[in-house]
Amino acid sequence: MNMTTRVGSVELRNPVMTASGTAGHGDELAAHVDLAAIGAVVVKSLSAEPWPGNPPPRVHETPAGMLNSVGLQGPGVERWLTDELPPLLATGATVVASIWGRSAEDYRAAAVALADAPDGVVAVEVNLSCPNLEPGPGGSRHQMFAQSPDAAAAAIEAAGACGRPLWAKLTPAVADLVPIADAVAAAGAEAVVLVNTVPALAIDPESRRPRLGGAGGGLSGPAMHPVAVRAVHDVHSARPDLPIVGVGGVASPADAVELLLAGASAVQVGTASFADPRSVGRIARELESWCRTRHVTAIADLIGAVHAC
Repeated sequence: MNMTTRVGSVELRNPVMTASGTAGHGDELAAHVDLAAIGAVVVKSLSAEPWPGNPPPRVHETPAGMLNSVGLQGPGVERWLTDELPPLLATGATVVASIWGRSAEDYRAAAVALADAPDGVVAVEVNLSCPNLEPGPGGSRHQMFAQSPDAAAAAIEAAGACGRPLWAKLTPAVADLVPIADAVAAAGAEAVVLVNTVPALAIDPESRRPRLGGAGGGLSGPAMHPVAVRAVHDVHSARPDLPIVGVGGVASPADAVELLLAGASAVQVGTASFADPRSVGRIARELESWCRTRHVTAIADLIGAVHAC
């Protein structure tokens, strides 16, 4: 059984990774998962400088998933490189860093700080689509970079300073993902990650206040899965040569296969890890078993197969 897959120029031992923001900045899951046995650990998004994130409460359970408004809390790239990356690499994990910023120059600064990272950091996921930043002047919501082809391209061009393969993480909160995918690919992204959480809000009827400290947040989990499948399907259909990482509501091998069939070359497991921190390792093992029982000899045989039907 050949479980290897490629995301652009990056070869992975299998197609199952953690999703950024759900496995911490380092080796937090190592007590529960053999991190060397999964495709990669994608760490929580980092800015060039430390960032405190949003006020609590930061997560809220929904009937079919979870809302989060963590607000990109992190130690900054420099401290991550010195304090958290070494023990993560010591587990044998393949590591994908993730960066964010409020301007193209912020992305450039984070990328420059990553330029001398060890070779075990095989790619950089450029988070263009977090819905959890505080409102802008006058209370208006900041537009995500991933909602504008020009802004997304500018951020990717700036992130190129890291000297590593770039994956652009996009939002489903646009009328058409294809022009955004085209823009980031033209700017230097080797792959797109589809998709980030959906902007959402929960209100407590008793207090009449938002349930999250940052007011709105991002919806993830099972409710997101069909949205992610559709996004992957549509982008792969329009741009079959553009590598895709599928993310959204993956809690079983069947969920992973659905994204692969839609056109993803790899998948990420996120919210499921909150319920069971062993999930990403279990899904990687069970995906191989799923393939064996169905006489699938290579993961590559599944990628985009629905489009051949």
